[in-house]
Amino acid sequence: MDKTDPVAEVEAAMIAIRRRQTRRTFAVQSGGPDPVQEVLDAVEAAEPDPLGVNGIATALGVDQPRASKLVAAAVTAGLVRREADQADGRRTNLVLTPAGQARLDTVHTHRQAHFTAAMADWTADERTTFATLLTRFVTALDR
Repeated sequence: MDKTDPVAEVEAAMIAIRRRQTRRTFAVQSGGPDPVQEVLDAVEAAEPDPLGVNGIATALGVDQPRASKLVAAAVTAGLVRREADQADGRRTNLVLTPAGQARLDTVHTHRQAHFTAAMADWTADERTTFATLLTRFVTALDR
């Protein structure tokens, strides 16, 4: 890697992040089972829009049968519930239960503690700049 090329440095950092995400390091460290946490993250990210099994499949990049199994695990764990779509009775939406929201809160607290530790020696301005640039970067990736 060329340390003088900012794009190469970003690529290397993104590879490191991807590897951590593949292992779901934060979710595992905070006690959340991997497949269930993915469903919870997807449901939360979609809010306030409703999300069903097909939406989970799209969000997680898996096929519908796999998404259905992941959702079933989350329902069995009591972390989401199925709810009829009021606009279209043929659809079923997923809704976080209080236990699901509590699990998300625990994972968020854990993740944010790691991020806080990683940025402990940064100034407030550096943290703000990083947040702004990272958000802008991630948004641009979706274009």
